[in-house]
Amino acid sequence: MTHSTDAAELTQERPAFSNFDLRVRRIRELSPHFTRVTFTGDDLAHFGTEGLDQRIKVVLPLPDTGFETFPMGRDWYTDWRALPDHERNDFRTYSIRAIRVPERELDVDFVAHGDGGPASRWALHATVGDRAIIVGPDARSSVRGSGLTWNPGSARHLLIAGDETAVPAISAILEQLPDSAVGRVFLEVPSRDDILTLDAPAGMVIQWIPRMSPHRDYGLGLVSAVRDWVGEHVRAVAGSSVDLDDVDINREILWDVPDVTAAPGPEDMYAWIAGEASAVKTIRRYLVSECGLDRRSVAFMGYWRLGKAEG
Repeated sequence: MTHSTDAAELTQERPAFSNFDLRVRRIRELSPHFTRVTFTGDDLAHFGTEGLDQRIKVVLPLPDTGFETFPMGRDWYTDWRALPDHERNDFRTYSIRAIRVPERELDVDFVAHGDGGPASRWALHATVGDRAIIVGPDARSSVRGSGLTWNPGSARHLLIAGDETAVPAISAILEQLPDSAVGRVFLEVPSRDDILTLDAPAGMVIQWIPRMSPHRDYGLGLVSAVRDWVGEHVRAVAGSSVDLDDVDINREILWDVPDVTAAPGPEDMYAWIAGEASAVKTIRRYLVSECGLDRRSVAFMGYWRLGKAEG
């Protein structure tokens, strides 16, 4: 009986995402608002290495019981939803900053952007040795590409823009672009002290946009910088009739990642925009409605909404 059960386990298809039971190995303050937490554990031997802007979920411990009630089986999400509220751990979505399977190390960069979110608080108070559970890609699964949004297709020119919440994903994307990549990157951060050193191809020009006030004016500098650069360097064509005004960013997630990249739009461009929802919405409308960029060549992710606590 035992042998047949083991055989069934071995032949059963692995889910695209699995739970990884880890510990905090290192904590490093990168800047006033960025903290890198390095996780470790034997489970990382099976962690997927798709790279780019790979999304994961960081499970947060309950104040009194930690992870005692968090389901660790293959159908963990269904089991989690069935739990009573007081036994249900919160989790937040993050991007992998780096994964080193041979060393059994996983880096996640946490950002504190003034909203007092539970994941930010956890990162500020975490200590080496703390237990952590991360839901991430399972290398044993036949499913590939889940949790990825970067898909430039054949576009020869790249436009990347995001605020501090998108900096980890953008940093990982830049490190993995081919040396021939050409484009522009706009990164809005709380202060000049949050400007990080990034590895990127020589053709990817990076512009950092520190805010005048660290926890105010979200998106204003980012929107202005993108509009100024696009207006000067991109040849506008007939605008699209697409309108995002019917998307209520207070109630809906502003998220659209094309499954198939169409023929690139003006200047053979692909755009990847992420950050605070209202800023993302404004930039996306400008690119598509005013500049005529094919909407299927624009990936946009409104990670969070100003005034609503996240991460």
